Amino acid sequence: MSDQELLRPALEIDSVEPTLEKSLRPSFLGDYIGQETVKQNLSLCMDAARVRGDSLDHVLLSGPPGLGKTTLAHIVAHEMGSNLHTVTGPNVEKKGDLAAILTNLQPRDVLFIDEIHRLQKTIEEVLYGAMEDYKLDLIIGQGPSARTLRIDLPRFTLVGATTRSGLLSSPLRDRFGVQLRLDFYPIPELEKIIFRSAKLLGVDLDAAACTEIAKRSRGTPRIVNRLLKRVRDFAQVRAGSAAGTRITRETARAALELFEVDDRGLDKMDRRLLRVLIEKFDGGPAGIETLSSALGEESDTIEEVYEPYLIQEGFLQRTPRGRMATRISYEHLGFAWEPSVES
Repeated sequence: MSDQELLRPALEIDSVEPTLEKSLRPSFLGDYIGQETVKQNLSLCMDAARVRGDSLDHVLLSGPPGLGKTTLAHIVAHEMGSNLHTVTGPNVEKKGDLAAILTNLQPRDVLFIDEIHRLQKTIEEVLYGAMEDYKLDLIIGQGPSARTLRIDLPRFTLVGATTRSGLLSSPLRDRFGVQLRLDFYPIPELEKIIFRSAKLLGVDLDAAACTEIAKRSRGTPRIVNRLLKRVRDFAQVRAGSAAGTRITRETARAALELFEVDDRGLDKMDRRLLRVLIEKFDGGPAGIETLSSALGEESDTIEEVYEPYLIQEGFLQRTPRGRMATRISYEHLGFAWEPSVES
């Protein structure tokens, strides 16, 4: 295989996203609502890089899904006046894939790797030299005829996003100069996001409807925007609201009940998880693989999508022996509370 063939792009970098989602995504840090500490630190680092006329140091963004990690990557590229290249960790299957991406970067470009914890170990090791020395070392051929090819890379910024920072190896994590964690949003900040998105979508809703949506959104902007659009659909179709009619709290509540999102933000799958834990396993403890089999859901999905919010809100507890339902879960689902020995 020739050097040119090795470096030929082996996958298409995904830079296409729905037009609607683009319209809801802020382009400037000043328009980004919430995560004040993250914004302050990121703003400081970007200002310093601009003063030096240098690229921004590599940035690692961690936290549960839907909190704005991808949005921050877009903002970094926009505010630094750079091009953004986006790829997900599982899509980078070979060293040649990564080589193709890195050699196509221009000075100060931003490379965003979503789900960076899912990079293969051999791929991850290629990043070490690229991040630290802006060099790409590749081995061409096999056996006695093998040779090393070293390629100089432009100074770029790698923005990595992960929902499970503990799965990142220490060598990779330590090469990120800026490490930031995003947390769930409080209701007042979610309300600001709803009003902003509603204005962009042309949706008119009152403050009580806004609060109703916010408190059922699991502290997550992505869910806020999804529920807002579903409430809009309900108002237009079921409630018979014409465009421009103000959506009330009653309309929002009826819509969210139709979509099985309760007043604590739990959806059908959340309640099913807790109900299985209570009814089949006496509230726990139950191992993650046992729960996965009982629910017919991947264990990674349970850990990354459902558990963070349930634990944050006190519905679920992790113990050395497994998951346990708390008193709040029993009361919320209408079960009599019977504390187990471990409780």
